Amino acid sequence: MDSLIVCANLWKTYRLGDINVDALRGVDLTVQPGEFVAIMGSSGSGKSTLMNILGCLDVPTQGEYWLKGKDIARAQSEELAEIRSRTIGFVFQNFSLIPKTSALENVQLPLFYQGVSFRDQRSRAEMALARVGLANREHHYPSQLSGGQQQRVAIARALVSSPSLILADEPTGNLDTQSSQEIMGIFQQLNQQDGMTLLVVTHEHDIAAYAARQIVMKDGRIVIDQPTSEIDQVIS
Repeated sequence: MDSLIVCANLWKTYRLGDINVDALRGVDLTVQPGEFVAIMGSSGSGKSTLMNILGCLDVPTQGEYWLKGKDIARAQSEELAEIRSRTIGFVFQNFSLIPKTSALENVQLPLFYQGVSFRDQRSRAEMALARVGLANREHHYPSQLSGGQQQRVAIARALVSSPSLILADEPTGNLDTQSSQEIMGIFQQLNQQDGMTLLVVTHEHDIAAYAARQIVMKDGRIVIDQPTSEIDQVIS
């Protein structure tokens, strides 16, 4: 099986005044299609920097990043935008929905920018909302939806382009316990039943436990990379 993600010796260095700050320090990472991976770490550990690079929102200072066999580390900005649009689905902590636009229209938006016909936009958006249990909320606006429902809309929007990879950055950070469990249950279903590849950044151990594999970062390096079934033994 060809790996979906291959990172080799990734470094990311930021210049702050006269000081160089290494946010990533030689990260090696491989993710296979169909994996469900949680990335953990305290503030400043490098997990957000790594997520930005994996999501083609940033490029490494040095090292290699291959996504579906494409050399992302050396891709031009236009190529990165195309990859973000068609290969990656994003889910954010704050939902990032357009307030004056219905759930259905929010989900259609990525397809609009891809030039998909309106009929196909609508059909695919309806199917995506149904997959996250919101078939009866299509015409509701974000203000008419609970936080958990808004995040479901965001997941549907991430799914609508049939991406190879879903990246979720603290997707339960603004949700109560029950809604968080429901959202992670949806992610598990997408992974186990539909074979979606998911990477979730979180600082919560109980959220990371939904993933089959957990990665822990510290000081820009991966210090733990283990199946969830073994992670308790490693940490203890």
